[in-house]
Amino acid sequence: MGTTKTEEFTVKDNKIAKYAKALAHPARVAILQVLLKQRSCICGDIVEELPLSQSTVSQHLKELKEAGLIKGDIDGVKTCYCIDEKEWENAKTYLSTLFESYQKTNKNCC
Repeated sequence: MGTTKTEEFTVKDNKIAKYAKALAHPARVAILQVLLKQRSCICGDIVEELPLSQSTVSQHLKELKEAGLIKGDIDGVKTCYCIDEKEWENAKTYLSTLFESYQKTNKNCC
């Protein structure tokens, strides 16, 4: 199997890619919106908000957690999720910097 060569890119490039990958599915965006609205949520509460099965929601939560955008605390058999504020700010900074680096020109390039 081939290597991804992520080590060939800057830390900044890798972080932007990590956040973009986490945001690359509409279910994950919807989960983030639920968490932003409710501040904290049990996985079952999220399942009630979305047209997805418990296992599918859990898989998307895992992706968001691996990207660092959310964190979760286990309380018995329930896991309560919330936005990881520090990582959320980092993601906001990295993604904003990328989009703000575009400078519009008067030239018609394509």
